[in-house]
Amino acid sequence: MDNISGLLQQAKEMQEKLAAAEAKLVEIEVTGEAAGGMVRVTLNGKGAAKAIHIEPSFLVPSEVEILEDIILAALIDAKRKADAAAKEQMANAAGPLAGMLPPGMKLPF
Repeated sequence: MDNISGLLQQAKEMQEKLAAAEAKLVEIEVTGEAAGGMVRVTLNGKGAAKAIHIEPSFLVPSEVEILEDIILAALIDAKRKADAAAKEQMANAAGPLAGMLPPGMKLPF
Protein backbone atom coordinates (compact mmCIF):
# COMPACT_ATOMS: atom_id res chain seq x y z
CA MET A 1 0.00 0.00 0.00
CA ASP A 2 2.93 2.33 0.71
CA ASN A 3 4.11 1.88 -2.88
CA ILE A 4 0.74 2.97 -4.24
CA SER A 5 0.52 6.04 -2.00
CA GLY A 6 4.10 6.92 -2.89
CA LEU A 7 3.30 6.63 -6.59
CA LEU A 8 0.15 8.69 -6.17
CA GLN A 9 2.12 11.38 -4.34
CA GLN A 10 4.76 11.38 -7.07
CA ALA A 11 2.07 11.61 -9.74
CA LYS A 12 0.48 14.55 -7.94
CA GLU A 13 3.84 16.30 -7.64
CA MET A 14 4.53 15.67 -11.34
CA GLN A 15 1.12 17.09 -12.25
CA GLU A 16 1.85 20.25 -10.23
CA LYS A 17 5.27 20.61 -11.85
CA LEU A 18 3.78 20.13 -15.32
CA ALA A 19 1.16 22.80 -14.65
CA ALA A 20 3.86 25.21 -13.47
CA ALA A 21 6.04 24.39 -16.49
CA GLU A 22 3.15 24.99 -18.85
CA ALA A 23 2.52 28.37 -17.25
CA LYS A 24 6.19 29.25 -17.79
CA LEU A 25 5.87 28.55 -21.51
CA VAL A 26 4.09 31.87 -21.95
CA GLU A 27 7.24 33.63 -20.69
CA ILE A 28 9.67 31.80 -23.01
CA GLU A 29 10.47 33.62 -26.24
CA VAL A 30 12.08 32.09 -29.32
CA THR A 31 12.95 33.82 -32.57
CA GLY A 32 12.93 32.23 -35.99
CA GLU A 33 14.94 33.79 -38.78
CA ALA A 34 14.98 33.72 -42.57
CA ALA A 35 16.94 35.47 -45.30
CA GLY A 36 20.02 35.71 -43.14
CA GLY A 37 18.14 37.33 -40.25
CA MET A 38 16.52 40.03 -42.37
CA VAL A 39 13.13 38.62 -41.37
CA ARG A 40 12.58 37.52 -37.77
CA VAL A 41 9.49 36.11 -36.09
CA THR A 42 9.23 35.85 -32.30
CA LEU A 43 6.87 33.38 -30.61
CA ASN A 44 6.28 32.43 -27.00
CA GLY A 45 6.84 28.88 -25.81
CA LYS A 46 3.23 27.98 -26.58
CA GLY A 47 3.66 29.04 -30.22
CA ALA A 48 1.75 32.32 -30.04
CA ALA A 49 3.17 35.09 -32.25
CA LYS A 50 4.75 37.97 -30.32
CA ALA A 51 6.56 40.02 -32.99
CA ILE A 52 7.69 40.19 -36.60
CA HIS A 53 10.70 42.24 -37.71
CA ILE A 54 11.56 42.99 -41.33
CA GLU A 55 14.72 44.89 -42.19
CA PRO A 56 13.59 48.06 -44.04
CA SER A 57 16.17 47.52 -46.78
CA PHE A 58 14.44 44.23 -47.57
CA LEU A 59 11.12 45.89 -48.48
CA VAL A 60 10.84 45.92 -52.26
CA PRO A 61 7.25 46.32 -53.49
CA SER A 62 7.81 44.20 -56.59
CA GLU A 63 8.98 41.24 -54.48
CA VAL A 64 6.03 40.87 -52.11
CA GLU A 65 5.60 37.14 -52.87
CA ILE A 66 9.24 36.46 -52.00
CA LEU A 67 8.82 38.38 -48.74
CA GLU A 68 5.70 36.38 -47.90
CA ASP A 69 7.60 33.13 -48.42
CA ILE A 70 10.45 34.35 -46.25
CA ILE A 71 8.09 35.42 -43.45
CA LEU A 72 6.52 31.97 -43.60
CA ALA A 73 9.98 30.35 -43.39
CA ALA A 74 10.83 32.47 -40.33
CA LEU A 75 7.52 31.54 -38.72
CA ILE A 76 8.15 27.84 -39.31
CA ASP A 77 11.65 28.19 -37.82
CA ALA A 78 10.28 29.98 -34.75
CA LYS A 79 7.52 27.38 -34.29
CA ARG A 80 10.07 24.56 -34.43
CA LYS A 81 12.11 26.33 -31.73
CA ALA A 82 9.01 27.00 -29.61
CA ASP A 83 8.01 23.33 -29.82
CA ALA A 84 11.53 22.25 -28.77
CA ALA A 85 11.53 24.71 -25.85
CA ALA A 86 8.09 23.49 -24.73
CA LYS A 87 9.14 19.85 -24.94
CA GLU A 88 12.28 20.55 -22.90
CA GLN A 89 10.37 22.59 -20.29
CA MET A 90 7.73 19.89 -19.84
CA ALA A 91 10.27 17.05 -19.78
CA ASN A 92 12.24 18.87 -17.08
CA ALA A 93 9.05 19.28 -15.06
CA ALA A 94 8.10 15.60 -15.44
CA GLY A 95 11.54 14.53 -14.28
CA PRO A 96 12.19 10.82 -13.83
CA LEU A 97 8.50 9.98 -13.85
CA ALA A 98 8.22 10.81 -17.55
CA GLY A 99 9.45 7.33 -18.44
CA MET A 100 7.23 5.56 -15.90
CA LEU A 101 3.84 6.29 -17.43
CA PRO A 102 1.55 3.34 -18.17
CA PRO A 103 1.30 2.23 -21.82
CA GLY A 104 -0.93 4.54 -23.82
CA MET A 105 -0.66 7.42 -21.36
CA LYS A 106 1.28 10.43 -22.66
CA LEU A 107 2.52 13.68 -21.25
CA PRO A 108 1.00 16.81 -22.83
CA PHE A 109 3.98 17.47 -25.12
